Amino acid sequence: MRFLTDIQRTYARFTLHNADTLRLFSRALDWLTVAASLVCLVALTLYAGFDHSVVRYAHVGPWLNACLGVFALNILFNLILRFKDTMRETKPLKWIADGMIMVTLLVSLFSESYETTVPVVRRLLLSHIFSAIILGMYAAVYLCSALIRSLGRRTNPSLILSVSFLMVIGLGSLLLMLPKCTVDGISPIDALFVSTSAVCICGLTSVDVPATFTPLGIAIIAVMMQVGALGVMTITSSFALFFSGNASIYSQLMVRDMFYSRTINSLLPTLGYTLIFTLVVEALGAVAVYLSITGVFPGLTSAQEWAIAGFHSLSAFCNAGFSNIPDGMANPALMRGNQLVYLVISLLVIAGGIGFPILVNTKDAIGERFSRLYSRLLHRPEPPRHPHLYNMNTRVALMTSGVLFLITMVLFLVFEWNGALAGMSPYAKLVQGVFNSTTPRSSGFVSVNPAGFMPATLLMVMFMMWIGAGSQSTAGGIKVNTFAAAMLHLRGVVSGSRYVTVCNRRISMASLSRAQAVIWLSILSFVLFAGSMLLLAPEVPTRALLFETLSALFTVGSSLGVTAALPIGAKGLLCVAMFVGRVGLLSLLMGLVRQSGNPPVTLPEDNLIIT
Repeated sequence: MRFLTDIQRTYARFTLHNADTLRLFSRALDWLTVAASLVCLVALTLYAGFDHSVVRYAHVGPWLNACLGVFALNILFNLILRFKDTMRETKPLKWIADGMIMVTLLVSLFSESYETTVPVVRRLLLSHIFSAIILGMYAAVYLCSALIRSLGRRTNPSLILSVSFLMVIGLGSLLLMLPKCTVDGISPIDALFVSTSAVCICGLTSVDVPATFTPLGIAIIAVMMQVGALGVMTITSSFALFFSGNASIYSQLMVRDMFYSRTINSLLPTLGYTLIFTLVVEALGAVAVYLSITGVFPGLTSAQEWAIAGFHSLSAFCNAGFSNIPDGMANPALMRGNQLVYLVISLLVIAGGIGFPILVNTKDAIGERFSRLYSRLLHRPEPPRHPHLYNMNTRVALMTSGVLFLITMVLFLVFEWNGALAGMSPYAKLVQGVFNSTTPRSSGFVSVNPAGFMPATLLMVMFMMWIGAGSQSTAGGIKVNTFAAAMLHLRGVVSGSRYVTVCNRRISMASLSRAQAVIWLSILSFVLFAGSMLLLAPEVPTRALLFETLSALFTVGSSLGVTAALPIGAKGLLCVAMFVGRVGLLSLLMGLVRQSGNPPVTLPEDNLIIT
């Protein structure tokens, strides 16, 4: 007992007298681990993306071993010299990740003499795939944790969000140009275009996706869609907070504001619910799509059908509009099928476009109802009744979305019943009416070529593309919340009301001002991008260019079929439009422009003559 006490006293004296040195060494080791994480991910990417006759494991193995040594050194340093802080900050999942790194290190050092009674375990532990997976996951988690820790430097969150999207787009472009990702290669501008479209969950493509990309390339596009839909900061924050949990208070406050969490205590549950809900819905959607396309494509194996189902479920929920089958949702085999797949895709698009704050509010409301029902069944006192289960944002968004959907479906069926839908059965026409009334507002899936629509239908589709779906969702557009706020404000002005009210609530002037700013910026940006496109591609029909620009800027993905024929400059401009549409021009400007507070002195108010 005295021996342990002496060790504790020695450790306390050492840390007290060498605190500055330890802090400096810890910071240097942290930067070294970040660099090793980057090197590890690059090495794994090269090994996975090139043919193994060109890049063998022997080429990247020494680099991976060096990264493994740095990771292990960092773990041991924190355990030995920062024991109390490490025990306080480290989450259980981080302990598991650290343990796997140490196991990988021991296996690497003693692989010659390593024996086990289970040959399968020996083969697993000594396999390159096992070590590559462990190293890749640890490197990704550590980079996420480092990014969250950097938020404590008071960096503008809008700027961080924009830069994170740019980084993922650049990385995705490089990955898509790897030899094993394409069938016959791809040009840099097309790789950039597809990467931007996937990360910005737009769906516009300048190449034929199923004919250009291999299964590895399709998988990379799927990952980029998932990252772009959830948001780089959502995934990063979840990894960092779930694994390490050592983010600063400022970092947690900033992440809370990004995802509209009410308190810091509800931040982790909100992030967890968002991720779990996304994965569960995509999994259920994949099963539903698989059941609806089984036997539709003759000659495909069950594994290939599952790949199609999983990709389309993810693409639909993310409102991305990508497809890994020829002709996409307009594939003749699907159109001749039972039409059930179109209803499944429509439900997934609605679920992804409804908005995560609404999903969280709905979850809370359902949870409270079940809690009260459970207490009633057990004859226990019921918990206090919440006066407003569904907040104003949820009610306004759901009502506006429902009205827009009904109007669009009715008008589409009226306009195209004997036009684009001619020759179909009444049931098929109704299903296509539902599908084509859901997808133009966000996802970009098309089953009927928009080039064949009547002018009135095309105008309606473009208007719905401009509106989009719910705020804080995977969809684009100005969002239904913004449109509803503008319409309610217009009603208040026309009726002479001093305040704008809805659902027994008064909408704040800050929300109304932001809605007006978003609308005006969307109009001005469309005029700017459309005018530039007309100058860069004068040989392309004006209607097609305007439609293409609107689709890119509001991240819808529908096209009149001219994307592949655009010149390089026009493709690059559409990449910028997709990025601006995904990040939001208002958020981007707020990240670039220095924010100024209210002046200390209130200036006198005066009226400006309007009409």
